[in-house]
Amino acid sequence: MPEPAVPSVPSASPAPPAPPTPPVSLAALLSREDLGLRQIAGPPAADVRVHWAHTSEMSDPYPYLLGGELLLTAGVHVPEAAGSGTYFDDYVARIVEAGGAALGFGLAPVHDTVPRALVAACEAYGLPLVEVPERTTFSGVARAVWQLMARARLAELRRISEAQQGLAAAASRPDPVPSVLRRLAGRLEGRAVLYGPEGTEIAAAGREPEGEVRRALEELARFVTGHASSTATDTVAGTRLAAYALGTGQGFVLGVAAPHRESGDHTIASVAAVLLSLLTGEHQSGTGAGRSSALVRLLLGARREEVAPLLAGGGGEAPRWHVVHARPDTGTPDPVSASALGAALGSPLVDTAEEVVRVLVPVAGSAEPAGTTSTTASSPASPPAPQPGWVLGVSAAVGPAEWPAADVQAARALARARAVRAPLVRHGDRPALADLVPAGEAEAHARALLAPVAAVPALTETLRAWLSLHGSWDRTAVALSVHRNTVRQRIARCAALLETDLDDPDVRMELWFALRDPRPSE
Repeated sequence: MPEPAVPSVPSASPAPPAPPTPPVSLAALLSREDLGLRQIAGPPAADVRVHWAHTSEMSDPYPYLLGGELLLTAGVHVPEAAGSGTYFDDYVARIVEAGGAALGFGLAPVHDTVPRALVAACEAYGLPLVEVPERTTFSGVARAVWQLMARARLAELRRISEAQQGLAAAASRPDPVPSVLRRLAGRLEGRAVLYGPEGTEIAAAGREPEGEVRRALEELARFVTGHASSTATDTVAGTRLAAYALGTGQGFVLGVAAPHRESGDHTIASVAAVLLSLLTGEHQSGTGAGRSSALVRLLLGARREEVAPLLAGGGGEAPRWHVVHARPDTGTPDPVSASALGAALGSPLVDTAEEVVRVLVPVAGSAEPAGTTSTTASSPASPPAPQPGWVLGVSAAVGPAEWPAADVQAARALARARAVRAPLVRHGDRPALADLVPAGEAEAHARALLAPVAAVPALTETLRAWLSLHGSWDRTAVALSVHRNTVRQRIARCAALLETDLDDPDVRMELWFALRDPRPSE
């Protein structure tokens, strides 16, 4: 049945389960001389893909199949009079209905030959039928299937790795966008097109498809531009189409048309889409001269207040900023994912240090940082929002002179977000009781109160985290990445040095007010 020529969008129904390895050709399995398998019915083995092997002696295996199996049976379930009735027709029909890829029939220990009625039924229903000789065990066939799948997976990973290296090399050329498109088109043996915000073709590479396919690809690109879906696929005239909305939020779309779709093609195209997102974002923002000037001036001794206007686009009053600390939900951040996070937050001012990504983001109403446009995916017109796959801590809005303090605030907010398992925590910048006390007096009182523990930063940091998490040992341990017993020991040490009862809520409140000012522990 031909596939419908409509964009494929996410469906509410779950996708059928599939193994994490690519399928293998039945022909590859038949070529294994150690197995001695022989096809005796059905379509050519080269056109059949096997996802896994399954053994069953049920007369109706339908409820136990997922689809794509090489079903192995010794015919134990076959009644003696099966050849004169409809048993084999019904049996094969149910396998086909369940999506079985092929049927393997063992010649031992029940049958000496494959029943002729079964051969006829497989021919009638187009189900490949494989004869399994007596010397070959079903477990040996299953092991061979998984060996072939493992080899296919290794080949797929090697192909993806080589493609990633080639695309990265293309992105570093003097003409990066055309180079990436040429490399992608060559890898997929098809056509790669970059569409602009108005749906116009900006650059392309590879053989141009027929008019019907070309128009369908343009329509697919418009579909992802005007909808929430970031990707869409389609098949027209036997050509596989895919469209990827680039992450710059500026309306750029990568379109791909290929005569076939191999395992790993989606991953390769996604890598190209990420690179093109970065390239188109840089193309729209110019050369980043403002950031270069700001760096040079900082290195030559300029103050932060003097270079902030350059980071904000050059000119005008210096804006206020948020400092954002972020950690991925799993693993460690890499430069590509960190840049993507910065693009999502609306700022190219990104620093990746060990396990934390720091982003400097202008607040609402401020000029935009050099290297962005007003149409970025998450522009500075809105405060930093939660980002999928990340845990964020956001500082208060501050001026350039207060960036170091905001950096501390963001770090604490991130620690609290991780401890309470929240996607984002903001530093509280509402007026509070502490604001009623003059800053000088509050600072002097905080220094005096915390003096016994101020000489040991680990104690003040542990006390601050423990108080912010309402005295929870476990959550404090998570926030500080230490053992809960370490937290207990440090808090006990704080209580002894401060000569106070940390179970007293009044004591906790006074210490919390003192610890909210980062200066006593610096």
